[in-house]
Amino acid sequence: MTIVQTKKEKRVRRQARIRAKISGTEARPRLSVFRSNKEVYAQMIDDTKGITVAAASSKGMKGKMTEKAEKVGKAIALAGKEKKITTVVFDRGGFSYGGLVKRLADSARAEGLVF
Repeated sequence: MTIVQTKKEKRVRRQARIRAKISGTEARPRLSVFRSNKEVYAQMIDDTKGITVAAASSKGMKGKMTEKAEKVGKAIALAGKEKKITTVVFDRGGFSYGGLVKRLADSARAEGLVF
């Protein structure tokens, strides 16, 4: 018997597999990415304390989704620099590494974030 799963359920399962392997620390927080149909979100998380160190989102930004993803990547890298964070662990959140997630990661790397 096969179990029918929705796209969201499949993504959540992939996300759980990824999260079992990676974890953020104070020195190297986890850069978590979430994308919806309209917005892109990124946050740096210290999993040892359970707090969000820095966050950026595309709320209120104009333009195409690819442009929004690049702006969010740049914004999260600058927010990390303000907190003196240069290295992170990348968490794609169950999404495939391509398209918006790749654009966000590349723009964060271009601003000096290492992962």
